[in-house]
Amino acid sequence: MENITTIKRASLRTAYGNALVELGKKNNDIVVLEADLGKSTMSILFKELFPERYFEMGIAEQNMASVSAGLALTGKIPFYSTFAVFASGRAYDQIRCSIAIPQANVRICGSSCGLSDFGDGKTHQSVEDANIIKAIPGMTVLNPADAVEVQKMMKIMVSYKGPVYIRINRNDLPVYTSPDEEYQIGKMYPVTTADSGSAEAVIFATGAMVWQSVEAAESLKKEGISVQVINVSTLKPLLKEEVLKYAAGKQAIVTAEESNKIGGLGSGIASLIIGEINVPFEQIGIEDQFGTSAHSYEELLEAYGLSSGHIYQRVKKALKK
Repeated sequence: MENITTIKRASLRTAYGNALVELGKKNNDIVVLEADLGKSTMSILFKELFPERYFEMGIAEQNMASVSAGLALTGKIPFYSTFAVFASGRAYDQIRCSIAIPQANVRICGSSCGLSDFGDGKTHQSVEDANIIKAIPGMTVLNPADAVEVQKMMKIMVSYKGPVYIRINRNDLPVYTSPDEEYQIGKMYPVTTADSGSAEAVIFATGAMVWQSVEAAESLKKEGISVQVINVSTLKPLLKEEVLKYAAGKQAIVTAEESNKIGGLGSGIASLIIGEINVPFEQIGIEDQFGTSAHSYEELLEAYGLSSGHIYQRVKKALKK
């Protein structure tokens, strides 16, 4: 792996918008819907090339979900986007009844997820969106680590059967995903070069926490502690065989997510290793609380115990048990 200081950063939102454009060029059935936030979610890029396939729904998320379901029933492949807090909260019933129950091929983009909309506070920061959508039967939930993974996911989503929810971070994040590796929904991806068999601990990280976990692993490596970081970019389905493959033989297991810990990644992984692996387990995530406004994203990650320094400390704590 490259030194963390040389890793380039890229916008996940721009990657989402560009992917819509490229997919739209190849498939005339792709349509895009927006809830008055196209300049933020970057779906506006699709509108510039394909205005006839772009539907501005206004601030009416429930209607947007229902219309998307209808379009899917006619054979179209609708992608609709809004802020994650609105995608999961305002349109929950429509997603459940009109999209999930009939297994409509609708793709939902929850943009500005987690604490990434650092300046707008509790009302706009979605600490629970993935947890809510995961609870709906039949939903697939993706949480990319970087812009390259966004592009790979978008290609898969076109032909994937059933509804998919993808979380998009608002900020530019370091790119760790290889452009050459094939992406598969459900598969987990090692990020650090630590060999799975020799690593002392494993960090199952998702979304922006991959970046923070890699930095923590680099700090631990300087102290002679080998840690393998696994990118869990598919939050649902969470496959037991994938979890056990990377957890086996470790002295400690740590999970890291930028979401409410209740019903999150940590809870899911814990449920899969019970009775299978008995080693110290540490869960890093947002406690049962909402977000708040801050001057920067990094300031919030530090305040909520999600920084690389916090992950570093939790790994050491687990290894000492």
